[in-house]
Amino acid sequence: MTDQDHAIKPWGGRFSEPTDAFVERFTASVQFDQRMYHHDINGSLAHAQMLTKVGVLSSDEYLQIQQGLEDIRTEILAGEFQWSITLEDVHMNIEARLTDKIGITGKKLHTGRSRNDQVATDIRLYLRDEIDSIAKDLTRLQEGLTELAIQHASTIMPGFTHLQTAQPVTFGHHLLAWNEMLERDYARLMDCRSRMNQCPLGAAALAGTTYPIDREMTAQLLGFDSPTENSLDSVSDRDFAIEFTAFSSLVMTHLSRFSEELVLWTCAQFNFIDLPDRFCTGSSIMPQKKNPDVPELVRGKVGRVNGHLISLLTLMKSQPLAYNKDNQEDKEPLFDTIDTIKDCLKAYADMIPAIVPNKEVMLEAAKRGFSTATDLADYLVRKGVAFRDAHEVVGKSVAYGIKENKDLSEMSLQELQQFSDIIDDSVFDVLTLEGSVAARDHIGGTAPAQVIAAAKRATNKLKAR
Repeated sequence: MTDQDHAIKPWGGRFSEPTDAFVERFTASVQFDQRMYHHDINGSLAHAQMLTKVGVLSSDEYLQIQQGLEDIRTEILAGEFQWSITLEDVHMNIEARLTDKIGITGKKLHTGRSRNDQVATDIRLYLRDEIDSIAKDLTRLQEGLTELAIQHASTIMPGFTHLQTAQPVTFGHHLLAWNEMLERDYARLMDCRSRMNQCPLGAAALAGTTYPIDREMTAQLLGFDSPTENSLDSVSDRDFAIEFTAFSSLVMTHLSRFSEELVLWTCAQFNFIDLPDRFCTGSSIMPQKKNPDVPELVRGKVGRVNGHLISLLTLMKSQPLAYNKDNQEDKEPLFDTIDTIKDCLKAYADMIPAIVPNKEVMLEAAKRGFSTATDLADYLVRKGVAFRDAHEVVGKSVAYGIKENKDLSEMSLQELQQFSDIIDDSVFDVLTLEGSVAARDHIGGTAPAQVIAAAKRATNKLKAR
């Protein structure tokens, strides 16, 4: 590093030698935090406007700063801005360029603030915008699910527990189960946004500032609900990043569960659905293969997001108040989590509406595995048989069906009556798959009418966002 490089360090006055070249690279963050340039500029504009109001800056100085920062924004957008590791981070790169452009007035911008409250503000501004974008992606995915659910409210498929055939459900009902998970995810995301929307600008390094700043003004200018209450906590809090990553881990877990089912359903042994070719890839050696790479990759990416959550929790677990250099390590896990979840949600929002269920295959699968056994037990109970006795009767019926290779609905009345003489012709109304799903006619049930009603309620929620 040259003497000139040493001289431009904003904190260099106390030091007698330049930073070691390795240490400079090791401690710099501009390689990844430059993505916050837009929010850093917006925060600086609000800070300058407030300093002008309280008399720290003149109107002419404010106009110089405002024009200079907007020119810098234009340079960055055009790819003409020269980022420097020597200047460490996005904040000092922009401030140094501002001083180059407008002279000593640029050095006045940092009055009444520190990089500690500056970065805390920038991260919140950046994450808030990303949360709003992710909320739209979530909503688009949910819209696709609910629309597909309405289309297939009567499409029968087997429902599983332990991956064993349990009871018949409809494909629409299954899709709405996914939507319920995402609805909770959306609520968690909005909770996270609400809690983080407090402005730390004005906390300065850790104790506030002696300048007559107006924190309510900067909070309002930047769209925050209010200023933060405690300067120590303001500069060291990263709860919001952890909470966002926890939300991301949950939504990725849900997408991973969806992916597992899609991978199973597309294989030849299930063949429940078809994914369009644009969401799949082939094999370099096996020409017949059509691999569901998108859901497989989404299923795999949950590991990296979970890892980022653990990284951030570990990062914060032993930090004393207030700011520590450790906190520079918060950005890469957070940024990668944002990028990952946005890509995965986009992939799913694009893919879900394009799913084509193989209705006949699903229907035939639902006929296997005695999926209406519970319906037969319920039928006997309604006829006055105690449930435990009904359970035994059905169990014997199923054992007979396995031996004779017959589903319950395929047995004759005489065959069924050998297990209970209470059974009569009315039993066939409940042993059909259509009768089984139609009988679950209550809120949360799989009856087609209930699926349509639930999908419409979900759609109305989405429209109200």
